[in-house]
Amino acid sequence: MELDGGLFSSGAHWLFAGIWCLALYLAVRLAPWSRLRDPSQLNAFLGSVVALILLWHVRADVQAGISFHLLGMTALTLMFGWSLAVIASALVLAAVILNGHLGWNSFFVSTLVTGVIPVTLSQIWAVLICSLLPRNFFVFVLVNGFFTAGFVGVAAGYLALGLLISTGAYSYAELGRTILPFFPLMFLPEAVVNGWVITMLVAFRPEWVGAFSDELYLKGK
Repeated sequence: MELDGGLFSSGAHWLFAGIWCLALYLAVRLAPWSRLRDPSQLNAFLGSVVALILLWHVRADVQAGISFHLLGMTALTLMFGWSLAVIASALVLAAVILNGHLGWNSFFVSTLVTGVIPVTLSQIWAVLICSLLPRNFFVFVLVNGFFTAGFVGVAAGYLALGLLISTGAYSYAELGRTILPFFPLMFLPEAVVNGWVITMLVAFRPEWVGAFSDELYLKGK
C-alpha cells in the first residue's frame, strides 16, 4: 500500500523522514555487502529489485491518496535479510516515483508502510518461527513463506490505515465504510505470491535464500 504525501502535515513528513533515515542508516551499516561481491548473489538482488518494480506497478487506487499493490517483502527478507531488503524497497519505490506513479512527497511515508514496516515484521516472524517451531522444509515454506507473508500484508495495511486515522487524514468512520472490512482479503494473494516464490527458490536456487539452510531444514542438524 502506498500513501499520498499530500494527506499529511509537514510535521508528519519530518517524522516519517527521520524514521526512514534512521532505518536506512542501520540498513547500510548492518548490510552484508560482502555477499553482493558474488556475481550470482548480486544478479539475484538486482533481479529481485526489477521484479518488485514490475509488481508494484500492478496497483489499484482504492481511495483518494491510497493505492494498493502486493508487497513481496517477505520473500525479499527471507532471501537477503532485513538490511538489504530495506535498501531494495527504497530503490523500488524510487523507480515507481520516477515512472510518475507517485510524487516525491510520498516517498518517506510510502517507503515506511511498503518497505520498512513489512520487512521488519517479516524479519521478526522469521526469527520467532526459527526459534519456536520445528526446523524442517515444510515449516519454512508454509509458515515462513505463506503464512508470514499473508500476515505481514494484512498487518502492514492496517498499520498504514492507522497512520492515516491518527494523523487526521481520514476518519475511522470513512475508512470503516470503504476499506477496513476488505483488508483480510489481502492475506491470500500476498501469501500465495511470496510462498510460491520461496518454494521455487528453495527447490531450485536455495543459495539465494539467505534464511534457508540445508543443514537445518533438510538434514535437521
